[in-house]
Amino acid sequence: MKKIQLLYVANEITDEQGLSQQELSFFIQVENLAFAKQVDIVWAGEDNVWQILPARYHSSSESNQEYWNALTSILPAADEALPGNIQFAVRYRVSGEEYWDNHDGLNYHSQANSIEQLPDPLPWLNIGLNKNLDNKQEFVPVKFVINRPLNVKSVSVHWTTDDWATANITPCHLKVSPALEGDENPIQDSIQDTVQIWQGLLNIGDAFRLQYCICCEADDQLFWDNNHGQNYSASRKPLNILILNLHCYQEENQDDKFSQIAKAIDELCVDIVCLQEVAENWNDAQGDWQSNSAKIINDRLRSPYHLHTDWSHLGFDRYREGVAIMSKYPFLKHDSRYVSNSNDPYNIHARKVVMAQIAVPCIGLINCFSSHLSWWKDGFSEQFANLRAWADANHNWHVNATLLCGDFNIKAGSRGYKLVVESSDYEDQLLATESPHVFKKIFRERHMNWRRYLANDHRIDYIFMKKSSEIRVTSARVVFTEQEYGRVSDHEGYLMTFEPK
Repeated sequence: MKKIQLLYVANEITDEQGLSQQELSFFIQVENLAFAKQVDIVWAGEDNVWQILPARYHSSSESNQEYWNALTSILPAADEALPGNIQFAVRYRVSGEEYWDNHDGLNYHSQANSIEQLPDPLPWLNIGLNKNLDNKQEFVPVKFVINRPLNVKSVSVHWTTDDWATANITPCHLKVSPALEGDENPIQDSIQDTVQIWQGLLNIGDAFRLQYCICCEADDQLFWDNNHGQNYSASRKPLNILILNLHCYQEENQDDKFSQIAKAIDELCVDIVCLQEVAENWNDAQGDWQSNSAKIINDRLRSPYHLHTDWSHLGFDRYREGVAIMSKYPFLKHDSRYVSNSNDPYNIHARKVVMAQIAVPCIGLINCFSSHLSWWKDGFSEQFANLRAWADANHNWHVNATLLCGDFNIKAGSRGYKLVVESSDYEDQLLATESPHVFKKIFRERHMNWRRYLANDHRIDYIFMKKSSEIRVTSARVVFTEQEYGRVSDHEGYLMTFEPK
């Protein structure tokens, strides 16, 4: 099996209102040899100037294969012509190796206004798939390429936005090349000889996610493309929340670790960050904003987030220690308060929590609390009760979710964890996605011996979500480990992804 293979190329020139434009589209199959990889189109037009067009991941197929596509639209500069006919090759870089599909050393050639799908290995391709929906996007285009010998008469898209509770059918139309429109006796070129292009437009409104498959009717036979049984899917951006205890300036190479945290927030597309043991110099209890660890991390992001932080007590005899929330989206409101009986800044068990209400696009209104509570023997029970009462007082029908995030200083399965379980109101989201069977036994069935399921779970950091929330956790990831962005604290970080139910 080839490591890389060209499947499809389209080279189209359009002319609208006197403005010419050339669009190049490539579809490639690669063997998935490693996660980190790079796929490029190396091409030149009639001017023989070679250029590199990066491809992007499209979807996966059977037998450890991936599809990648590359698209570009070219407007001519003043007094310059469009590239016209092109020649090209496809390059695949992975694990220090380089693989090429260059038509056995002759390079591929594509004439202007031609569309060609190679006959092997696929009879059709869904080349219009885009897995990411824009926040305000209401219509989703579908573009399906079919080998002409199949003699397809009609194509339709069967789709749903509610996991097939209801289904819709949208017919597609056969596209005619701009070069052939209006020509009563079109010449037989590669478009007519090799492929058909079918296009459709799905009206999904404000739906968060889309699933679909494609049905082709040819004579008395139906062909289905359901992405190898998985269906095609697309969705709007989910909500990514990161929780991390910063260890209050106690790390070696502390400044480098702040930069590493900022790098991870950027690269992982985190939307909301809840931080604990946020520290700044004590300075006779007046603080020192420039040394605030949440501010330093925020300043190092590509684009600084909205930041709300507050301190509760003297930490390590030299810092104002507290908690923070950073958000990509503006705060509609924010607050902070002690949830402990003590508010003495010289008492380490004086614990303050910060909250923020955030309107997240396509998700809704979120109430988020960043918490660092005491151990059970030092006041966890009273602190959690006060936190829960505060959170519940702010949860109304306008709010889609309430999330209690951070370091709760209770081991999974402990007496404190049992208190959360028996509240019947807040649920452990990491457990819900990583061990749904155990989650069900504990939070839904209240299995008699549920604690034994958590015997090897040593977490004390959680996201507890209010049970009536209108979102659900879809994935979780442990970060800031030896393998994931390196250690930055005596705690690991937890990144969780949420989307509407």
